[in-house]
Amino acid sequence: MSELNPEGKSKTTRTKLLGKGFDFEFFTSVYQTKTGNTYYFLYDLGYRAVENDGFVLVRKDN
Repeated sequence: MSELNPEGKSKTTRTKLLGKGFDFEFFTSVYQTKTGNTYYFLYDLGYRAVENDGFVLVRKDN
């Protein structure tokens, strides 16, 4: 996932994530924002689904 998100925040598609071997069943934590968006994290890298089979990728600030 970090390969698709070099700047700390980006958008991608389900197809690209699956092409990199991404497993949507595995995550280490879940974060719900004040606006109701749910992010699933693999350690410091997170994602959330958006329209048209897209995903927003983020990196946690330490």
